[in-house]
Amino acid sequence: MSDDFRIEQDSLGEMKVPADAYWGAQTQRAVENFPISDETFDRRFIRALGIVKKGAAQANRDLEMIPEDKADAIVQAADEVIEGEHDDQFPVDIFQTGSGTSSNMNANEVIANRATEIYGGEMGTREIHPNDHVNFGQSSNDVIPTAMHVAALEAVVKDVEPGLEKLHDSLAEKEEEFDDVVKTGRTHLQDATPIRLGQEFSGYRAQIEKGLVRVENAKAHLRELALGGTAVGTGLNTHPEFPELAAEYISETTGIQYREADNHYEAQAAHDAMGEAHGALRTVAGSLNKIANDLRLLASGPRNGLNEVEQPENQPGSSIMPGKINPVVAEAINQVHKQVVGNDAAVAAGAAEGQIDLNLYKPILANNFLQSARLIANGSDVFAEKFVDKLEADREECEEQVEQSMALATALNPTIGYDKASEVAKEALKKGKTIREVVLEKGYLTEDEADEVIDPEKMTERGILTGDD
Repeated sequence: MSDDFRIEQDSLGEMKVPADAYWGAQTQRAVENFPISDETFDRRFIRALGIVKKGAAQANRDLEMIPEDKADAIVQAADEVIEGEHDDQFPVDIFQTGSGTSSNMNANEVIANRATEIYGGEMGTREIHPNDHVNFGQSSNDVIPTAMHVAALEAVVKDVEPGLEKLHDSLAEKEEEFDDVVKTGRTHLQDATPIRLGQEFSGYRAQIEKGLVRVENAKAHLRELALGGTAVGTGLNTHPEFPELAAEYISETTGIQYREADNHYEAQAAHDAMGEAHGALRTVAGSLNKIANDLRLLASGPRNGLNEVEQPENQPGSSIMPGKINPVVAEAINQVHKQVVGNDAAVAAGAAEGQIDLNLYKPILANNFLQSARLIANGSDVFAEKFVDKLEADREECEEQVEQSMALATALNPTIGYDKASEVAKEALKKGKTIREVVLEKGYLTEDEADEVIDPEKMTERGILTGDD
């Protein structure tokens, strides 16, 4: 042993481990076996591992499965992991054994060595053992799916929902602010009957509202924890009361309600809950994409586009065209959507690939889900603060476009019929005149009738305009 390394041991023999590392031999083997992506688990998942190990130690202490003083040291070490004090001690690549055994043992070894220090011993002496104490009554096969659900549900509750709620509120404010702005509706990207800008924003607001409901509905199955199933779901080497008690402690630590899985065989062999929940995230990302695309179109211009809303000047848009401003934040949201769709393909494929008693895609399921949650949460927050909140309506442009719209002829149908209304629209387009000008020239309506029928604001509400008083 040198100053740079110490010797740690596992069932395969001795391994040289960095002297200042809390991890042990199995983690070191994983570091050397999986130099694949240089991508490691993020804060949410490491935190979840700490939460699971803490809950397990508390339950095993209460059930007298491990000595109280050692359990207390494990709890203290796990608390440090939960708070992020040892994130640099989790070096294992995402692409590893499909059960996540390497990451489970990484947590066991880090917590065991740190707990040994707290207990008064030295790293590597195994006075608190990674398997016999930290992992007592557990298997990677139930720990990792438990950590997946803890991390996923925390990400939804603490990141995704607040981000979406902020965006919802921003859209609702703009819905109210723009409620009196009448503009040209567009279907097939062609002029359609008038609509208020606030009405369009009400649609965006409703998309996010419904997205929050979709996410809420997907949370129920994430509350189920596999912990207590051990290797194949039977619970071998686990106290009968352990799963329920550990779930209670995990709920206490997180402030989120979790419970023992309804069926431990399903909880370890299949990960349909992750597929379901990520499907909700994918749908929400699609809503964000639609809203971002619409706002890019509405802000297109400023002179040769729709130019119905004025976008914020977040940064210069071009390295060659002076004065150009691009909808950069909206474009970032478009890219978030594409990444989430890619992640969803991986999650859907991985969730469907369990074989017999174990799904072997746990690491990528966890990693892709958490990345999607982080992108949606942060993206929603940025989209609200740096784009939606700063939008302004170009009221004059909207009014002018409505006046010129051929779709105003739609309001003539109940009064002069579809054929005459179509004739008016075609002539107005051909001669560059307004619908009102042509319908008066042809004598189909009087001026008073035209005022009543061709009223863009009235056309934004349900009803039939006939020109009758």
